[in-house]
Amino acid sequence: MNGYKAILFDLDDTLIDRDKAVENLFFILVEKCYEEVSHSKKTEMLKRFKEHDRKSYGYSDKTNVLDSFFDDFPPSHRLPSDSIQDFWNHHFPQCFSVNKLMIAVLNEIKSQVKVGIITNGTTERQTAKIKNTHLYRCFETIIISEDVGLTKPDKRIFELALNELNVKPEETLFVGDDLEKDMEGCQNANIKGIWFNPHRIRNGTGIKPYAEIHSFDRLLEYVT
Repeated sequence: MNGYKAILFDLDDTLIDRDKAVENLFFILVEKCYEEVSHSKKTEMLKRFKEHDRKSYGYSDKTNVLDSFFDDFPPSHRLPSDSIQDFWNHHFPQCFSVNKLMIAVLNEIKSQVKVGIITNGTTERQTAKIKNTHLYRCFETIIISEDVGLTKPDKRIFELALNELNVKPEETLFVGDDLEKDMEGCQNANIKGIWFNPHRIRNGTGIKPYAEIHSFDRLLEYVT
């Protein structure tokens, strides 16, 4: 079992595919606000929508994302600026899904070690994602940054999870997709970090994860 007693996970782009959820939200937006859109135009719009989203990634207020997008592509029915945040908060958490293979891997890991989530974000939005995907059934502790007043890469948010699971840093692994927030953050708390990199992005930083995996099932090697 390699001596590990717990594995902690990031949420967005680790356990759930945020990029796919942004696509799903885009199609809801098009159906609600636009009438006839050609396939080629829709492809261009989706690309721009993702660009606007990435610029605001990490910020809770998403009003600028849609306002900027509407400026680029004037809709037939424009959402009022004061209702954009409500639209995002209501629809976006419902755009996430998890695949059966990942759940099977999580259940196998959970049968052998303790498991938890540490995620940055607002309590309302992150809780809704976890609830709608039923991920709450898989984890013993879930720490959301807004709840605790700490955000990754602050080592204290990792230490909170260690305390809740009653494990030591050297007995724990952290799995995440972000080199700075996840890998450097957990290393600051003396936890080994496994970089989840399914798109095989080049590591252009000086941060050196303990390990790198490109598929979720590779995690089983660390607990079996």
